[in-house]
Amino acid sequence: MRSHTFKTKRNGRIVRLLGILAFGTLAFTPATVLAEEDLIGSEEYMISCLACHGVGGKGNGPMAEYLTVTPTDLTMITRENDGVFPLLEVFMVVDGRSVIGAHGVRQTEGWEMPVWGTRYGEDIGNKYGPYGGEQAVRARILELVYYIQSIQEQ
Repeated sequence: MRSHTFKTKRNGRIVRLLGILAFGTLAFTPATVLAEEDLIGSEEYMISCLACHGVGGKGNGPMAEYLTVTPTDLTMITRENDGVFPLLEVFMVVDGRSVIGAHGVRQTEGWEMPVWGTRYGEDIGNKYGPYGGEQAVRARILELVYYIQSIQEQ
C-alpha cells in the first residue's frame, strides 16, 4: 500500500511539473513569436523598402533623391486614415498584383513602385510547390505590412 502512495505522490509531482512547464511555454510563446515576427518584418523592410523609404520609413531613403516621385512617409499611414491602419489596402499596394480601379493606376510620371508580390514569387519559384509558393509570398508580404504597421506615428 505504501508504494502505491509513493507512486501517486510522484505522479502528482510529475503532473504538476508538466503543468508548470506547459503554462510557462504558453506564457512566453506570444512574446517569442512576436519578436520573431518583428525580426522577419524588419528584415523584409531592409531588403525591399529601405532604399526608397529610408531607415525610419519617412520616405528619405538613399534612392529617394533619384526618383521622380517622393516615396511615401510610411509612418503617417494610420494618421492619414483617421487613426486606423488600413492593413488590407497596404497589403494590396505592397503586393501590387491586384489593380484596384478606385485607386487608379500605380504609375505616376514614369515611376512605379515595384510589385513585390511578383518579385517574391520569382524569388520563391517552385520551392513550395504550385500552391505553397503563393502562401509563402503572401506570408512574406504580411510580415512586411505588420512591420509597417509597427512604425506608425500617432
